[in-house]
Amino acid sequence: MSWITCVEHLSCSRGSWRRCRPRTPLPFFLLLVASVITVRDHSCVAAASSAFIYAGCSPAKSQPNTPFQANLIALLSSITTSSSQASYNSFAVGNNGSTPPDAAVYGLYQCRNDLSMPDCATCVASALGQLNLVCSYAFSAVLQLDGCLVRYSNDDFLGRPDTTPVFKKCSNGTTTDAEFFRRRDDVLGDLQNGVGFRVSSSGTVQGDGQCLGDLTTADCGACLVAAVGQLKNACGSALAADVFLGQCYARYWASGYYPDSAQDSSEDDIGKTVAIIVGVLAGVALIVIFLSFLKRACHSPYL
Repeated sequence: MSWITCVEHLSCSRGSWRRCRPRTPLPFFLLLVASVITVRDHSCVAAASSAFIYAGCSPAKSQPNTPFQANLIALLSSITTSSSQASYNSFAVGNNGSTPPDAAVYGLYQCRNDLSMPDCATCVASALGQLNLVCSYAFSAVLQLDGCLVRYSNDDFLGRPDTTPVFKKCSNGTTTDAEFFRRRDDVLGDLQNGVGFRVSSSGTVQGDGQCLGDLTTADCGACLVAAVGQLKNACGSALAADVFLGQCYARYWASGYYPDSAQDSSEDDIGKTVAIIVGVLAGVALIVIFLSFLKRACHSPYL
């Protein structure tokens, strides 16, 4: 199956406002600042896990108001509900003869095991929102964020071993330091011997890797071995590198380096479109909320 892929990083900015300075009592002001800091800390975790990595869409499109679309909506709803309860789950809808055979849809999601359930649910919700923008009406689609993956298809891919290269990224920075290579190989050797999600470090080198939850131990090991091999072959002396295969990923980085600017394996304007749309919607919502606050403040009897 062919895919249309894209990669990009999301960013945001903030502006400033003046006029109408409500005389807020100091204790309340301090509580407000503390609340903002707390929300910001949680938002930073959510934002980091929701960083866009890649997306892929099948060229073939379905039609609205069809049995396939109805089954897809049901599947995505199940993913949304489950993501607040478990870091991985898979679903099949319409494969029991209740709808035409070509209307069946299969899907899964997976979060990094180090994410809390609220952060997993936030990441999956972000992935589903972006998937709808990037791959609307596609028969098959996949979207990988830093903290989670969402994938669905009209073909039953669940549990099938798949070591097809999907995405790779090699840092612009390189090294010839033998000690770095020794430490990197220690980390990668540890990752490829892991099962499920694994984090490793050696000296100044860190890394992590993960298989999809529907893989057997043997298939997970084989996938991670393939990912590690591609990391070494494709990125050579890079200080940081990521490789995502069909059912697993592995990556490493030098301490203090990741996630600096890197050379992506593919470039596409779709990722920029997602970033722009998400940024505009968030900006409009913030402006509306802030203007409402200013309006109430300006009419306060304490001014």
